[in-house]
Amino acid sequence: MLVPVKWLSEYVDIKDIDVKVLEDKLIMSGSNTETVDETLPHVHNIVVGKILKIEQHPDADKLKVLQIDLGDEVVQIVTGATNVVEDAYLPVCKVDSVLADKSKIKKGKLRGVESFGMLCSFQELGFENSVIPKKFIDGVWLLPNEYPLGTPIGEIEDLKDAVIEFEITPNRADCLSILGMAREAAATFDLKVKYPDETINNATGDVSEMISILIEDEHLCPRYTGRVVTDVKIEPSPLWMQLRLMKAGMKPISNIVDITNYVLLEYGQPIHAFDLETIGGKQIIVRPASKGEKITTLDDVERELTEEMLVIADANKAIAIAGVMGGSETEVSEKTTSLLIEVANFNKKSIRKTSRDLMLRSEASSRYEKGVSVDLVEAAANRVCHLIETLGAGKVVGGTVDVYPNKKDVETVTVRSSKVNGLLGLKLSIDQIKTLLERLEIKVTIEGDNLLCQPPHQRLDLLKEIDFIEEVARLYGYDVIPSTLFRGNEWGALTNGQNIQKVTRETLVAAGLNEVTTYSFVSPKSLDAINLSEHSILRNAVKLLNPLGEEYSIMRTTLLPNLIEVLGRNYKRSVKEAAAFEVGNVFFPKQQPLVELPIEKKTLVMGMYGEGRDFFTLKGSIEELFDTLGVSNYTYETESTHATYHPGRCANIVYGDNHILGTIGEIHPTVLDNYDIEVPVMAAEIDFNMLMQITRLDRKYQSVPRYPASTRDLAVLVKEEVTNQNVLDIIHQFGGKLLESVEIFDVYKGSQIESGYKSMAYALIFRAKDRTLVDEDVNKAMAKILKNLEEKLEAELR
Repeated sequence: MLVPVKWLSEYVDIKDIDVKVLEDKLIMSGSNTETVDETLPHVHNIVVGKILKIEQHPDADKLKVLQIDLGDEVVQIVTGATNVVEDAYLPVCKVDSVLADKSKIKKGKLRGVESFGMLCSFQELGFENSVIPKKFIDGVWLLPNEYPLGTPIGEIEDLKDAVIEFEITPNRADCLSILGMAREAAATFDLKVKYPDETINNATGDVSEMISILIEDEHLCPRYTGRVVTDVKIEPSPLWMQLRLMKAGMKPISNIVDITNYVLLEYGQPIHAFDLETIGGKQIIVRPASKGEKITTLDDVERELTEEMLVIADANKAIAIAGVMGGSETEVSEKTTSLLIEVANFNKKSIRKTSRDLMLRSEASSRYEKGVSVDLVEAAANRVCHLIETLGAGKVVGGTVDVYPNKKDVETVTVRSSKVNGLLGLKLSIDQIKTLLERLEIKVTIEGDNLLCQPPHQRLDLLKEIDFIEEVARLYGYDVIPSTLFRGNEWGALTNGQNIQKVTRETLVAAGLNEVTTYSFVSPKSLDAINLSEHSILRNAVKLLNPLGEEYSIMRTTLLPNLIEVLGRNYKRSVKEAAAFEVGNVFFPKQQPLVELPIEKKTLVMGMYGEGRDFFTLKGSIEELFDTLGVSNYTYETESTHATYHPGRCANIVYGDNHILGTIGEIHPTVLDNYDIEVPVMAAEIDFNMLMQITRLDRKYQSVPRYPASTRDLAVLVKEEVTNQNVLDIIHQFGGKLLESVEIFDVYKGSQIESGYKSMAYALIFRAKDRTLVDEDVNKAMAKILKNLEEKLEAELR
């Protein structure tokens, strides 16, 4: 929101307050600023002049020689401007003057004729093309009135000014106006607001005889007001109004359009003017659009509407898109002689959706979608008519057609003085609190230790007790509220689940993996890329109603595609080896279509590639994690049907008897082709919710063994289909209580082994807690193990 300071000072007496002090104080009271810019930056020695005589340049068809009166002297200036006329007043750059871009003007000679200065355009004074009146875009600026010759141009109609750009938060839509910021300045400096004049002195006739208004949907349009103006004269608006609009970022167009824009900026209430003679049946109907209904808007674009959009219609057709933009057929033009002034209030959600669906934003829609007070309507309508009457732009017809079917009473909010002081750490009296709130035009009644507060109509954000406490804090001053230490008997701590996640991250990082974070929104094609079947449960994804694009149109049901994509991106950038993991949520709908929040399931995914990294490398990282988390009683079972993994190099991680904790394996070559990866990639996906349930971070102390261990190696010949887990299960089952641990250290296939068989070698450690073992103890256990291996797996001792 651009706020010219001199315009602001018309409503609150800040003329003696330095702009820097004004900015700093408003920031401390909650009004953040983006920039403070000066109009006419660097401009020096540019004054008002009058063209006395214009002659053609003797040696140039496109140049003219002007004699210009500057008050204290007459100077000769050569110019190529095409819009100059004799007796015109205009800004003149004297010799040694400085323009907004810091250019210096010197005495010169053009085609042999001396020139003592330059004529000045809006651009050279520092204005952007977007705010310059159309007729001055390609020419010099001609002043519309006579001004004392030699007057510095900055003194003309307060042209020299400071403009503060405020960062307005969505909840403070009332500050999207000059009056809104005037109220903030008044509250900050404890001043009074001087409101604009809204009186109409010469209204004649009866508006109800000239227009009727009907609201069909009171929810989408709570209030609609219409006033009529006759004998309209379309001409430029006065210079003071044009300059204020330009400094606030708007382009002047004509007196009627400028007045509506002026009041929009002044009050924050959008206003629209219709050419009354173009309204069919002299009737306004506020209704939802018909299916397929079309309208050509003021930007000359034909737009097709939907039944969800609200329109302003006459007896025959739609003439405006409510709260967004008017229609071209009822546009005010030079031929307009009578006006209907529309000042209305519309549902902010409806306006936002319409604006978004049509991809059409305007100053009006940007305010309506943030919320505008329904009680602004009458004041804004009267202000527009006051300016039209005062500027002689037309005659105001008496009365107002004000359709306001469901008037709402202002709700009173109880604010406890004890709560104010308790939250802010202050000791304010109830009268001090009342004084601070009344500076914001809040009506306050004291009742015991409570304050009964009625917010002003424009403060739509003051709904709860805490909102009023915040107002007390910012006006009292955040910078003067004493700093105190936190008090209480509670302290923050991680939940058990958060602690398990923390330990998981630390363990995997220590194991050489890097943590990544990927988007929850993915493309349906990502499920094709990992070879999922059409009937996979993972294809039952939550679909977004309004996605950013197809690649972000569903919520992920697996983390694998995201991780493989990350590894693939690293591989394409010539990263020779990479290892990564992610702990994140996957989402499953409870039903389709989605009517309630989906089920969220936390998942751990891990992956790696590079020299020396294979299935067992990843398996080692998983077992290191499980050991840290105190997870035991898990096994690996061959998995050959998972389409994402290589069928001969994949296993399910099974906890207990039959609970699948996750899957580990080498990614299928066709999947790798989909990601343009040419090296083997190992990956695992683990149900982190189940992992957290079986995690045991508590540790029981075990004393250092007092007696030595006895180690034996066992090498057996088994068929190729026998797995390591098959052998381990038998060793653990029949090793007895003395067996402390067992670990495979060799698998061999070669010329010395019969085809279809392999050799597997294990290191077994035996130990007793109460004595030193003798060979007989260990031999018994080894014999029992070997016997069962021979019977159950047809194994042979090597």
